[in-house]
Amino acid sequence: MDDEAMFVRTQRLPQTTQRPMTVRVHTPIGSVVVLWGGDPQEADGQHLVEWTVDDDVRWGQNTRLASSAEAELRQEGGRVIMRGLLHVTVDGAACLKLGPWSVLFDLAAPIPGGLDDSWVEITVGSESVALYPYQT
Repeated sequence: MDDEAMFVRTQRLPQTTQRPMTVRVHTPIGSVVVLWGGDPQEADGQHLVEWTVDDDVRWGQNTRLASSAEAELRQEGGRVIMRGLLHVTVDGAACLKLGPWSVLFDLAAPIPGGLDDSWVEITVGSESVALYPYQT
């Protein structure tokens, strides 16, 4: 199994018209509300999923050192907080390790020196996070 795919339980939320479908996703490391990128008829259930985040890592703005070295997903109002181990890739992107799973990010600017492989919290709007069923 790809380490970027996570097995989760999703719960369809009441929808308003003109808005993308949202689900509450229950994971081993927390529960958050995000956009559902799969078939609307399959929004409720258990899925192997991949995460996409449309916000870039912006050190000192939406990204900071974490106070705890433990992977976590949590919701604070309309924001999703992802706590994990940040790795900068050779091509200048970022990979946030949430336990055995990874979420890829773009970097808005290089992170400060010496912070690669640090525990961080990245805070993004719920509307910029989406789940997609993993395609094998």
